[in-house]
Amino acid sequence: TAHTPRRPTVTSASSSLPAPGQFLTFLVGGEEYAAPILQVREIVEFSDVTRMPAMPPCIRGVVNLRGQVVPVVDLSLRFGYGEASLSRKTCIVMVDADLDGDRTVVGLLVDSVSQVLDLHSQDIEPPPSFGTRIRVDFLSGLGKAASKFVLLLDLPRVLSVDELAQAHSLVASPPASDLTPPSQASQAA
Repeated sequence: TAHTPRRPTVTSASSSLPAPGQFLTFLVGGEEYAAPILQVREIVEFSDVTRMPAMPPCIRGVVNLRGQVVPVVDLSLRFGYGEASLSRKTCIVMVDADLDGDRTVVGLLVDSVSQVLDLHSQDIEPPPSFGTRIRVDFLSGLGKAASKFVLLLDLPRVLSVDELAQAHSLVASPPASDLTPPSQASQAA
């Protein structure tokens, strides 16, 4: 019998693909990403961000949005590209997010905003299991737009409070083995 080669399967990190609809696209680190337009509150010009002590490194600080304190996540840092470089096109995309069960507004620091895309169900595929510059679990899908692809973000995963706090605690506190006083460490040896 002839052996038919099996095609590799691509599995999605998310349990389901995003719903068809409109997506706001923006650039971060030279890559184009998108978020569902229904989660976007507004886009504001970048202004001074007040740095806060004891925050995860990717939390750039907070801004005052009409009297409301809004945390700003530097997506470039969150995705491992390094701190975003600021230009006249840099802006903050304000999105609605669920943080620890509370609905709140969070700012996403992006290099620039591109456009609003209409994506139909046939335009949305599972995220690739490899080949992206960010963690695959940050993606909910891959949008086909004309002759290119846009990476669709899984905002609850990207903005996970537990994960941001855990990443910060790993950076902020040295490993337990480093906490042994030098005098005890030399006696133990």
